[in-house]
Amino acid sequence: MVALLLLAGCDGPDGEPAPSVAALPEVPGMAAESLRHRSDVAIGDSFQVRLTNTGTTPFTVTSVQLDSPGFAGLPARERVQEFDTGRRYDLTARFGAVDCAVSPDPVAALLTVVRDGAPAERVRVPLAGPVLGDVHAELCRVEAVTDAAGVSVVGLTATGDAVTGEVVLTRGAGTEGDVVVSALQRSVVLEPVLSDGLPARMSGGELRMSVTFRPATCDPHALAETKQPFVFPLLVAVGEGAPVPVPLPLDDGQRALLQDLLSRVCQG
Repeated sequence: MVALLLLAGCDGPDGEPAPSVAALPEVPGMAAESLRHRSDVAIGDSFQVRLTNTGTTPFTVTSVQLDSPGFAGLPARERVQEFDTGRRYDLTARFGAVDCAVSPDPVAALLTVVRDGAPAERVRVPLAGPVLGDVHAELCRVEAVTDAAGVSVVGLTATGDAVTGEVVLTRGAGTEGDVVVSALQRSVVLEPVLSDGLPARMSGGELRMSVTFRPATCDPHALAETKQPFVFPLLVAVGEGAPVPVPLPLDDGQRALLQDLLSRVCQG
């Protein structure tokens, strides 16, 4: 099922390969590529447009926005950055909700540009690099699994030097085949432990597993520098598909409980 869902939108009618997407025209004097820093990954929906002035005249960028059919559109991010000849800067942008029914290509950055005091113009600069395609594929793998078996975290409660609760998987409508949980991975500073033996297999419409969170370290450097203290990948396989890391969905109140746990245990 996962494999079929992931392939949806990649083939044309009757299984024929989908037609290739025409390349976007280059914008004279500009070259751009996409990339992600660790801080972008921690934020979740952030990436960088690395833009270079390859021409002979300076320009100023006043806004940046992702343009891709595979992601929902978001408002442009305002940013004033001057580009002298040969200069290169990273411009932070965001991607919206993924659309797994279509390819992310062609991927471009929509920029508002001012040249030599002339009126501002909008330009569509092709984005080189695989970053947005990789993000699209990863999010669609997660979406396929969570459509087949929704994941939730319920009943989190502080108990001494731990926080306990349950991880619940609920079978989606029409989902057939096994749903198997093979691991729950820790973050840098917190370790979740499932009390049930792994791998755990969903035999009916629901799988409930008790979970206990405890600090994995109280090292001050780790506590101060970690970018993703509350990201815990749950490895879930559906049918014959490979295990996919699905981050536990934690709301603000649940993250606050875990933050309080770290403060209570590590700071006394």
